[in-house]
Amino acid sequence: MKVSLFITCISDALFPRVGEAMARLLARYGVELQFPTAQTCCGQPAFNSGYWKQARESAITILDAFEDSDFVIAPSGSCTGMLHHYPKLFENEPAYLERAERLRAKSYEFTQFLVKVLGVTDVGATFSHKVTYHPSCHGTRILGVKEEPLLLMEHVEGLELVPLPFAEDCCGFGGTFAIKMGDISGAMVTEKADHVIESEAEVLVGLDLACLMNIAGNLMYRGENVRVMHLAELLYEGVIAGESTHIKA
Repeated sequence: MKVSLFITCISDALFPRVGEAMARLLARYGVELQFPTAQTCCGQPAFNSGYWKQARESAITILDAFEDSDFVIAPSGSCTGMLHHYPKLFENEPAYLERAERLRAKSYEFTQFLVKVLGVTDVGATFSHKVTYHPSCHGTRILGVKEEPLLLMEHVEGLELVPLPFAEDCCGFGGTFAIKMGDISGAMVTEKADHVIESEAEVLVGLDLACLMNIAGNLMYRGENVRVMHLAELLYEGVIAGESTHIKA
C-alpha cells in the first residue's frame, strides 16, 4: 500500500510540524508516508477566482505527482475538497477526467483516513485540557467529515471536549474571500473568536490550518491565551504524553 502525503501550501510553508505529526502517528500503524516532491498547490485559489485554465495547470501537476499512490492523505479538508472538484475541472477533457476521478476516490483528509480506512479511533493519547472544536466549512460540507475528529477526541484520556457556540459558522477566511471582502471577513473571525472565548476552552482544535491561522491571529491580537492546534498535533503530543505517563508508572 503506497500512501502519499499531500502537505498543502500552508502546512508546507508555515506549519510543517503538522505534517510531521501525521507521519509519526501513521507510522505507528505501519503506514510509511511517501512524499512526492513534484506536488504543488492544489489550484484552489485560481479555481475559486474563476481562473480555471491556471487551476488545471496546477491540477495536472498534482495528478502526475500522485498517479501511482494508493491513497493521498492531507491535513486539510479544504485542499482535499479541491481534489474532489477535479472531475468538474476536467469534465470536458476526457484525457484527464478518468485520472481526476481516480484521484478523488483515493484522497482523504487525515482523520477520515485514520478512522474510515485504518479503523483507528483510539491512538492511546493523553491530553488533560479543556478543548473546543471548530468544524471547518469545506471538511464538513464537501467531504462530510463530522464524526471522525469527535471519535478520536472522545478516546483521548483526560480531554474535556466543550461545545463551541455556533460551531458550524464560517471563520471568515475563505481564501480569496478574506482578501476581497476584508471587512466582512474580519467581522466573521471576530465573532468566531468571541465564541471560542465564550466556551472557556484552553485549546481550540481543528482540521484546516487556514481556518486555525485566521482564528489564532484574532485571538492573539486580542491577547487571549487560547492555544490553537491541528488535531494531528494534539493527538501526537497526547501519544507522547501518554507513553511518558506509563513509563513513570
